[in-house]
Amino acid sequence: MKTLFKLAAAGVVAALIAGPAAADGHKVEIEFAYPYSGLFKETYAKIMKEFNKQHPNITVKFRASYENYEDGTNTILREAIADKLPDVTMQGLNRQAILVEKGIAQSLEPFIATEADFAKDGYHKAMLDLSTFDKQVYGLPFSVSTPIGYYNMDILKAAGISKIPTTWDEVITACEKIKKTGKDGMFWGWNITGNWFMQALMWSQDAPMIKNAKFNLDGEAGLNALNQMKKLFRGCGMKNYSIADGQTAFKSGKVGMMFWSTSSVGSVERDKTKDWTLQTAPFPGMLGMNAPKALPAGGNAAMFVSTSKDEKRRQAAWTFLKFITSGLGAAAVAETTGYVPPIKAANEMIGDFYAANPNKLTAVKQLPLLSTWFAYPGENGLAITKVIYDAQERIVVGDIDDMEELQEELVEEVNALMPKG
Repeated sequence: MKTLFKLAAAGVVAALIAGPAAADGHKVEIEFAYPYSGLFKETYAKIMKEFNKQHPNITVKFRASYENYEDGTNTILREAIADKLPDVTMQGLNRQAILVEKGIAQSLEPFIATEADFAKDGYHKAMLDLSTFDKQVYGLPFSVSTPIGYYNMDILKAAGISKIPTTWDEVITACEKIKKTGKDGMFWGWNITGNWFMQALMWSQDAPMIKNAKFNLDGEAGLNALNQMKKLFRGCGMKNYSIADGQTAFKSGKVGMMFWSTSSVGSVERDKTKDWTLQTAPFPGMLGMNAPKALPAGGNAAMFVSTSKDEKRRQAAWTFLKFITSGLGAAAVAETTGYVPPIKAANEMIGDFYAANPNKLTAVKQLPLLSTWFAYPGENGLAITKVIYDAQERIVVGDIDDMEELQEELVEEVNALMPKG
């Protein structure tokens, strides 16, 4: 079977890859930074092997990786003030707007305009839209994810569970059965970056976190989301795992179910103990629905933030940015993680890849559900994220039981931090 990476390297999607920069022999060094080294280290190793072969005159200096998307945004904001920006940065899809608003991220339209065969329509529209502001493309999507379920099929079988849950009520019932076998029921990713799972519960009801420029947790959908978390955490007796500890517990066969981003499929498959079978499935529905009405698009995009006046360096940075988000980049992302390639051609040409890797197909099946992953507007956007994070942790540890009270507190705190007018 030809892998996607080999197909891309053979030129299947070569229309998205331009010729080498600095063809006159001029050596150029550019700087690049990205988040989540644990997820993407293997991905970039694969990409760089081919990039270095095709562009020997461009040296890419990798800066220390960001811990997460919030760290990535904070780092870029600090570096902009200190005039120490890299040339290209990977930013969470929900954190692009602030870099555009502050004039740090630069429009890619001038670069795209010089490309004779660059096809914007080669990217999934829903994915490219996440990086488009005022009809200008400021980022090219690199990896896109949705939340899914991970299941230890051996634990489920031992607990007498023959059918993967499709609703959260079924998840709770499964937890009760699993706990009787001495295993933990689940790890549910409330602590994932950007309040992503809170938004997933809201979008499951087709309700955005921000509506008409206002925090939208004050209605029925918001209360439903808070109550659903409480019911899940209490019903499953979920421990207050850190992200690392929760994933380790699942990979080592101590937890029956994990609800997390598709991004970790590759790492779970590589790192899990070998004596159990992993199966992924779509994110369960709430309020009795077997599937969500929508889900937030996670992942990251490549943004051009170079302050260099050297035109050769700027062109080299564009060459790199374009390379990692086109055919070869998409190939490496699909093969080494669980993210969905952002390019239509990539998904269309790898049926054999997904046939051999069905756990990675789950994310592709959820593409029709893609919706916006909101970032809270204004200078206090990251502070709002922390307020909501803290509120969710109070539910996890049992510090609060009255969800109406919590809803009222959250709405009051967040509205006080939202931009006025």
